[in-house]
Amino acid sequence: MSAPAPAPSERHAPTRPLVEAVNVTKSFGHNQVLRGIDLTVDPGEVVCLLGASGSGKTTFLRCINQLESIDGGRIWVDGELMGYRERDGRLHRLKDAEVAAQRREIGMVFQRFNLFPHKTVLENICEAPVVVQRRPRGQVREEALRLLDQVGLEDKPHEYPASLSGGQQQRVAIARALAMQPKLMLFDEPTSALDPELVGDVLAVMRDLAEQGMTMVVVTHEMAFAREVADRVVFMDAGVVVEQGSPAEVLQSPREERTRSFLSRVTKEHAPAVEHVPEQVRHRGAQR
Repeated sequence: MSAPAPAPSERHAPTRPLVEAVNVTKSFGHNQVLRGIDLTVDPGEVVCLLGASGSGKTTFLRCINQLESIDGGRIWVDGELMGYRERDGRLHRLKDAEVAAQRREIGMVFQRFNLFPHKTVLENICEAPVVVQRRPRGQVREEALRLLDQVGLEDKPHEYPASLSGGQQQRVAIARALAMQPKLMLFDEPTSALDPELVGDVLAVMRDLAEQGMTMVVVTHEMAFAREVADRVVFMDAGVVVEQGSPAEVLQSPREERTRSFLSRVTKEHAPAVEHVPEQVRHRGAQR
């Protein structure tokens, strides 16, 4: 059983932001997806991004770790300009190898699990630290087993992905991302592809990470998770940040009509899940 979540003020102290985005823009052809995003994330902070499909949440997440290059603005992670080098006031795109090196310090968990089907759970977790980071295999294996215990899959190291449930595969994906020892974790709707009864276990793992002080940016429609775990909720619409604040401020007393309309709609669409998730998150559902 996890200890009670510390208050936000206990999880992180004011310091330089770990993530800082300034006037970030991004277009795909004639479709401008991001229209000047300004956002900071402090070390140890959990920020949940909310918004309808097409609002730019996933694109912004992918821009942070440079899976998508930005068209304008700047993104820094731990003080390092992502994807570019600035000289004489002009930006110069980094080489692919340099971008990949930056990306190694950022873990990302997608909607789909993308596990290697021909490798065991343990092999999936160990692959990148051994091949990319060139860490000793024995050390990585020991760390991977510890991570499997952390995500509640200590009895699954030699299973193959096809034998696991969707929730179990997603928890392996989280362990795989953590094996790279990231300073920042990005989650892109990690429960959206799961059956409702499997959602709670994944959210419980994410809550544990928050309690341990991991900096997290989470794109989610799980309102109960955002209400309980997030330090800050950010509502995006049409490529802009409409409003942000504490979960109580944004989810219970939104200032903007666009936010109120979205919350009213998503609450109706996901009413059963919204009522069910808090119990699962608090008690780490028994289904593993």
